[in-house]
Amino acid sequence: MRGFLLTAVAAGALLAAAGARAADSFSVADALAYPFTEGLVSAQKADAIAWVRVVKGVRNVWAASGPDFTPRQVTQFTADDGQELTQLTFSPDGKVLVFVRGGDHDANWPAAGNLAPDPAHSAEQPKVTLWQADPTGAKPAAKIVEGDEPAISAKGELAFVRDGAVWTARLDGTGAKKLFFDRGKDGELAWSPDGSKLAFASMRDGDHAFIGVFTSEGQPLEWLAPSTSIDREPVWSPDGTKIAFTRQAGRGGEPQPLLTRNPRPWSIWTAEVATGTGHRVWQSGKDLHGSYPDVAGQANLDWAGEGTLTFLSEADNWPHLYAVPATGGAAKLLTPGAFMVEHIARSRDGKSITYSANTGALPDDNQRRHLYRVSVEGGAPVALTSGTTLEWSPATISTGVAFIGADAKAPPVVDVMAANGSGRRALAGQTPPAGFAGAKFVVPKKATWKAPDGLTIEGQLFQAPGAKNTPGVIFVHGGSFRQMMLGWSYMDYYSNAYALNQYLAAHGFTVLSVNYRLGIAYGWDFQHWPQGGALGSSEYQDVAAGGRFLQTVPGVDPKRIGIWGGSYGGLLTALGLARNSDLFKAGVDFHGVHDWSRTVARQAGARTDRYEKGDLNQAMETAFKASPDADIATWTSPVLLIQGDDDRNVHFAETIDLARRLEAKGVDFEELVIPDEIHGFLRYASWLKADSATAEYLTRKLGAQPAK
Repeated sequence: MRGFLLTAVAAGALLAAAGARAADSFSVADALAYPFTEGLVSAQKADAIAWVRVVKGVRNVWAASGPDFTPRQVTQFTADDGQELTQLTFSPDGKVLVFVRGGDHDANWPAAGNLAPDPAHSAEQPKVTLWQADPTGAKPAAKIVEGDEPAISAKGELAFVRDGAVWTARLDGTGAKKLFFDRGKDGELAWSPDGSKLAFASMRDGDHAFIGVFTSEGQPLEWLAPSTSIDREPVWSPDGTKIAFTRQAGRGGEPQPLLTRNPRPWSIWTAEVATGTGHRVWQSGKDLHGSYPDVAGQANLDWAGEGTLTFLSEADNWPHLYAVPATGGAAKLLTPGAFMVEHIARSRDGKSITYSANTGALPDDNQRRHLYRVSVEGGAPVALTSGTTLEWSPATISTGVAFIGADAKAPPVVDVMAANGSGRRALAGQTPPAGFAGAKFVVPKKATWKAPDGLTIEGQLFQAPGAKNTPGVIFVHGGSFRQMMLGWSYMDYYSNAYALNQYLAAHGFTVLSVNYRLGIAYGWDFQHWPQGGALGSSEYQDVAAGGRFLQTVPGVDPKRIGIWGGSYGGLLTALGLARNSDLFKAGVDFHGVHDWSRTVARQAGARTDRYEKGDLNQAMETAFKASPDADIATWTSPVLLIQGDDDRNVHFAETIDLARRLEAKGVDFEELVIPDEIHGFLRYASWLKADSATAEYLTRKLGAQPAK
């Protein structure tokens, strides 16, 4: 059957249908009316915090100061224009607050020329720009200059990145100039504690990188222990005489096999700024667990006073904090246990670290986040939060810690508490808008089942009380390095998915969200499972097993099981429909990958012009067989395809290709294409349209009936 194009008229009709409410129900718009809080930061030497609050696509910066921490909105943006506000940066004294507008979206932004995406179809191409906001709220926010990656020194000097070079400007935007010439692509700017020097990472030719130090216009750049390696993440010692950084092998040597997981060992170095002389402080293992961390904050390298460095490693299969003498020696494990450390904040005196982790006293806490504090000297970590709430993004204040908290119904807000976890309170002025349906949400429950190979898989079950004969829906998250939790997510994309799953559960569906292998929070081995992804899609068995488990849940009609997901979840949705149309009767595929061989070809890169081509052809064949495109012959279930055509993570060509294959086979499919949107939709209007289309489509194809 020829694909049905969802026109503006049809979209309006389905919005009305999906938005229609019974007296005891709520609309998709009500579910998506939650305010989202992100980007919480604090000043280094002052009790000042700031964050971004998003309400129906309108983004604004908020700030608060101690001791009362009364929030105040310090920007006055009013449009759902898709221009993100990110990289909030205080001066050390907390008197200046700079942020980026238009940056931090898909993986390949910002583009050359600091161009921002334009999902609102502006007449003029938006730019990635730096803005200044008054933390007191006394003055209106103002644009400073085009640029990205701001860093403010103790002297109040602003440095930033433009087109891969380091620039500087006054805080009123005047005097903008390139700070120095460097033939590399620069980033990761770090001012010395006294503001006299600027460290940066310089990526050279895509295969090696140096740590550089700029002092003044009349003085040459200083390079710290340059080598054939990739050096990154410079951090200054408190006395400003040394810089610590991470080192990985430069790209080269004999091509590594594409069909296996390969170790990516790394090390920590320090160098004397005055001489550039460096030495290795710590070296990871050479096994897979010794690979460079690919979790939040990556290595999270920092100084804990003059004599100690702290970092994150997965040496024991879990992302954990370690401490090592700055002169070198054995690393001490600070956070033992079967859990992951994620968001990290160092105390001002460097003696302790506050972090979020998926552990706690409750048996289902591995699907939450709670805050803990641990001394860098060692000893048992102290739990600061507990129960059925979720907490993340700690930011240090003199009296304790600020953080973002939520639960199954209440969306993320900024809280503060004392250093020992007492006196927790949500800051004022964060009440959701009228009409938000959170109070009507169900509390999801932890579910577990076995994959065919015996691995235990977890997820969350969303089901209204007294549900009878409902269609079931599998939700698969993207990433794949994500975890869905028993409440709101710290990522806006997955908070949107959580809200839509809640809508579905309240309107005649039972939803099972699947934490399939390759996701975070279950250890390195789980996250890097053999034959996963392009190596064989071993994770798909978890999704199919989840569908069969859902068939057995009381209240679910086993003959009406659907599936939906975005990005990697779109890939797994397409795999489910292609391989198991007998199980999955309909699906919604948001911007999924449909042919892994394209990805492998791009990642292989220079292999194609080297004599040592290795196993590229075999890897391409394996990747294609792991893809939905390879199983089109058995795809019979209907599908709705949704994607923005400015997607820089998953090329729009993936959806075009799948549409043509489905069309040729006569499979019933529909399309919702959103011009100028990127991978993670930037506008509330885009999410409302896409989520309403998803709810309407699954209702129409699976015959859901809201509870009376």
